[in-house]
Amino acid sequence: MDLDEVADRLYGVPPPEFTAARAEAARAAKEAGDAGLAKEIAKLRKPTVSAWAVNRLSREHPAELDELLEVGERLRAAWQEQDADELAGLTRLRGEVSAKVGRLARQAGDLSAAAATEVDQTLDAALVDEEAAAEVRRGRLAKPLQYSGFAPAPVARPRPSRAKKKGEAAEAAEAAEADEADEARRREEEAARKAREREEAEAAHREWLATLESAQREYDERAERVQRLEKKLAKARGKLDDARQRLEVTKREERHARQRLERWTGPVEGPGRRRAQR
Repeated sequence: MDLDEVADRLYGVPPPEFTAARAEAARAAKEAGDAGLAKEIAKLRKPTVSAWAVNRLSREHPAELDELLEVGERLRAAWQEQDADELAGLTRLRGEVSAKVGRLARQAGDLSAAAATEVDQTLDAALVDEEAAAEVRRGRLAKPLQYSGFAPAPVARPRPSRAKKKGEAAEAAEAAEADEADEARRREEEAARKAREREEAEAAHREWLATLESAQREYDERAERVQRLEKKLAKARGKLDDARQRLEVTKREERHARQRLERWTGPVEGPGRRRAQR
């Protein structure tokens, strides 16, 4: 077991389970006699939800992620060569592939709006930065990535003819429509996610409400039964007290009667004496 093997496994674990899994892996390394590895494992940072969602892409959708990163490689190469036509085509392709991979990440992780934004920022960073692409491909992100440098974009070209301008304008309009469609899809997906969460919350509440009503009925029934039993017990205790008082009075009167009799006849057998003789 080495650190790479452990990290590959841990960064595929959902964030809520990461801490316990990390502690277990560190303990296993320590018990195996590798204290250094145990310390390195303990230093591994828990991933954010957005980082975990990108890590899942590298494990569950490697082909789609490779497609995105390949577009990034071609985009960087076209920028280095100042190939305006290639950059224009790749820019449109970038939007399509980014939207597809972003949807896969959001579907896999059921992300909040903020986490989804961080996923998009991480994928954008991987598109334009080679080191970021390598980190994303490795699938061990602990936090989302951002790129603040100069991103590849179409370069300036010679003044086009009027017909060419019209063609470019049409292409730009198509790209804008595609962007608007992607944004609309994102809004629809976010609305659907919120609706689904609300439905799940309502269903959970209904289930617990029904359980609460059942528990309340059971409690009321048992409380009523206990109340009836307590009344019976109180009545029985009253009868027991009456019987005890009657017994004491009877014992006392019998003792007095026996004592009067003994003045004339001598000792007389009674309950107390019978018990003593036995």
